[in-house]
Amino acid sequence: MRKLGILLLAAFVTACGGGGDGPDVPQADTSACSIDGQKQFVLDNLYAWYLWNEILPANIDIADYATPEELAVEVTTTFGPQDANGGPLDRFSSVGSLQADQDFFGEGKFEGFGFSWRFTDQLQTEFTIIRNFAGSPADQGGLARGRKVLSLNRRSIADITGNEGVNAFFAANDTIDFEIQPLIGDVFIASISKDVVTINPVPQWRIIDAGNGRNVGYLELATFISTADQAFDDAFTAFNNANISEVILDLRYNGGGLVSVANLLGNYLGGFVSDGLVFSNTEFNADRVDENGSTLFDNIVGRSLTLTQLIVIASRGTASASELVTN
Repeated sequence: MRKLGILLLAAFVTACGGGGDGPDVPQADTSACSIDGQKQFVLDNLYAWYLWNEILPANIDIADYATPEELAVEVTTTFGPQDANGGPLDRFSSVGSLQADQDFFGEGKFEGFGFSWRFTDQLQTEFTIIRNFAGSPADQGGLARGRKVLSLNRRSIADITGNEGVNAFFAANDTIDFEIQPLIGDVFIASISKDVVTINPVPQWRIIDAGNGRNVGYLELATFISTADQAFDDAFTAFNNANISEVILDLRYNGGGLVSVANLLGNYLGGFVSDGLVFSNTEFNADRVDENGSTLFDNIVGRSLTLTQLIVIASRGTASASELVTN
């Protein structure tokens, strides 16, 4: 797995050409570029690599699904494991663009508006901006943290929620008129268009003087992508030089990302004390047990810390690789 989760199917689009550094999934000939070929390719790889492949029916018909994306979601939620309430345990498997995956996890780039949001009320009649990315269309258009969005393209949030849903609305529209209620001042309309957004994975880090010669390190991590590597090196070099033994790790809006970046952060936080011990285990399905393995803590000389206390700031949005590091 490149990302912590049940299965990342993005690499499977290599059926139509290209390649990746993931598992050695079977390749298809050029006929696989048809929709049916793509669907069959995804289904074949589910049978081969899905963690719960033993419970998938043997007679799944690709004709029942319009697209490979639909097949991946429907098969894993319908035939995959169920939770205690009878709902799908796996809500994470999907098919996406290999290029988009590489752009995001390799360079922190994606196409969108560049903000995160949360419903303000239980009736879902408005939502609040909880974060925007610096320099994004949202940032330039006035979608600041704490501001409420009352309508989109002059449609109420309740209407959109009751029909296609807010996320589907965002996906279907490249330019949107946001009706915004600021914390102070009058309601205004901001017309915002999608563009390429570049995420700064470490928006801030600093050393806090807690008094009596006691210093505390603080680091906010927005997402686990490879461009965080240099920021980690800078921050933990400074923390080490300041003899930091207490760290506040802010993961409140971090939904996860690359396991390799989680491992690197684990090395900075615990590599000195836990050098050579198991950081994580990766397990595949019963047909792929030879792929199982462990990742160990590694002491990064001059930067791994000797911690006496680690405090993690978390929220409902703190998930996946964030949980791996916290555990």
